Amino acid sequence: GGFAEVVRANATAVIPLPAGMDMKIAGPLFCGGITVFNPLVQFGIKPTDKVAVIGIGGLGHMALQFFRAWGCEVTAFSSSDVKAQEAYCLGAHHVINSTIQTELQAAAGSFDFIISTVNVSLDWSAYLATLKPKGRLHFVGATLEPLKVGVFDLLGGQKSISSSPVGAPNVIKEMLDFAVQHNIKPQIEMFPMSRINDAFAHMEKGNARYRIVLENDWK
Repeated sequence: GGFAEVVRANATAVIPLPAGMDMKIAGPLFCGGITVFNPLVQFGIKPTDKVAVIGIGGLGHMALQFFRAWGCEVTAFSSSDVKAQEAYCLGAHHVINSTIQTELQAAAGSFDFIISTVNVSLDWSAYLATLKPKGRLHFVGATLEPLKVGVFDLLGGQKSISSSPVGAPNVIKEMLDFAVQHNIKPQIEMFPMSRINDAFAHMEKGNARYRIVLENDWK
């Protein structure tokens, strides 16, 4: 369906693009954008909340923008010092190097909400320790291994773990309108469809920054 010239769909599942939205950035918003925006709505995240984002990639770079525009105090967790300055540019107020144990320990009890956008297994107990009482660690990254979390990591502070996929059409519409109002845009790289194999190779090497958009060059 993604390469079709015409698509027939149920009207209840079709969302018009807001005026002024470039179609080139709309595609990634319908996937990664709604994935990180949906939890803001579903869990009633408040502008006064302190939130954190694990991972600065395809999902994380949009989460930083949305959370900052939502009004939250935003911290980025990253294992790369190279991405620290980029995280600030994307909206982070603070950056914590997650490979430095003392930095994680110093953040104990800091966050109301943490969103994990990575697909690798981490020391989840260490991240749970950075939550405030009744804080939530929420997964949108498809971590492949089973989560290694002890009940006592949750029990004492009544902390929660949750996950979500994308979002309902009404939330997608809200997300698109919010993105236009706050000038939130995914970082994209354009490839012509005739070079689709090059695009896949670029992505599989981990070089995409941060979403690849294909442009039709077929006559």
